[in-house]
Amino acid sequence: MVSGVSLLGSMEVRAQENTANPPASAIASPLSPDAPPDTAGSEKKASWWSNFKDTKDGDFDMSNWLLKHKGALFVPIIITEPAIGNGGGVAAVFFHPPKQSEESKESGRHIPPDIYGVAAFKTENGTWGYGLGGSFHFKDDTWRYVGLLAKTNINLDYYTQGLLGAPREIGYNLNGVFSYQQASRRLGDSDMFLSARWLYMDIDSRLNIPTDNQYFKPKEFAQRASGLGLGLSYDTRDNTLTPSQGWLWRLQATAYAPAFGSDNTFQAYRAHVYGYFKLGQDWVLGTRADYRSVRGDVPFYQQPSIDLRGIAYGRYQDQNVGVLEAELRWNLTNRWALLGFGGAGKAWGRTLNFGDASTHTAEGVGFRYLIARALGLYAGVDWAWSQGDHAYYIQVGSAWR
Repeated sequence: MVSGVSLLGSMEVRAQENTANPPASAIASPLSPDAPPDTAGSEKKASWWSNFKDTKDGDFDMSNWLLKHKGALFVPIIITEPAIGNGGGVAAVFFHPPKQSEESKESGRHIPPDIYGVAAFKTENGTWGYGLGGSFHFKDDTWRYVGLLAKTNINLDYYTQGLLGAPREIGYNLNGVFSYQQASRRLGDSDMFLSARWLYMDIDSRLNIPTDNQYFKPKEFAQRASGLGLGLSYDTRDNTLTPSQGWLWRLQATAYAPAFGSDNTFQAYRAHVYGYFKLGQDWVLGTRADYRSVRGDVPFYQQPSIDLRGIAYGRYQDQNVGVLEAELRWNLTNRWALLGFGGAGKAWGRTLNFGDASTHTAEGVGFRYLIARALGLYAGVDWAWSQGDHAYYIQVGSAWR
């Protein structure tokens, strides 16, 4: 699976004060990440390398480079996703503090930084892609905008799961462009946002073996999918890059129709909730429940899939997908954290009801390093496995999108 910094969604950054030798939880936990180091008034000329050194603990830290010097965070993309093979790429991500009025500062509101960047990747099975995107905040975080444009050429497998006779593995190719545009409005002074979005895909889909067409309906090869959607979210997380406390609730519905430029008429829905809980001084428990569903003449490649680290993308697809997952993080030192995670999911709807569908599980372990204390941003590596599959993932921020 391609891993890196998520350019979609928002962040919340808060300031805190630390002692000269803070306990592990004071830095490793991003409950209230520090503001960027203040070097104003310094008479001594700092070296270039000092941009990557934390003035509080002397450890490697990219806060100053990202926020004060407008440098890029270069994220290597290491791909071991079983669905598309091994590969790699790179993402260059920039952070910029948005403008904030004095009145907003006095009220205690902490506005997440704007994030924008570009990325490109390629794998051994011929899959490649590149794109750019960003997340921006306006008028003291009353308005938020998220945008993404990408060009992809993807080789995947589709599993019929017994629709006609024995289950079959069918190879296919998707080549085209993708656009995601969303604007959100804060409701009053609450932590709730109402959003409107437009998703557009112009995809040429081809099967590797033309005779496999018999397993699909003609409308499942639709080229253009254009949908308008609404969403409602409630976000109390202390930090949306690497949260340690709070909730995210989100409801989304998107309608695709010829009136919007789509070849087919269908609907897509998603409801998910993430919860984060402090367990003692240095432990954080994250929980996730995620439900996705489609109805109507859905292109086969837009059916939801079980989304768990360790399970190949597209391995279990259907009209409905439900996932439960938990992650436990131990802030071992001021900078380093260890974690373990596991989850289970089901896909059902076309031929099987929920009770008859199989439950598929995955689990894994990983580590994190606090790479930017001012942002509360951790980065590290996860190793996950499931029945017949395993993969490594480079993670920057939360693994949950």
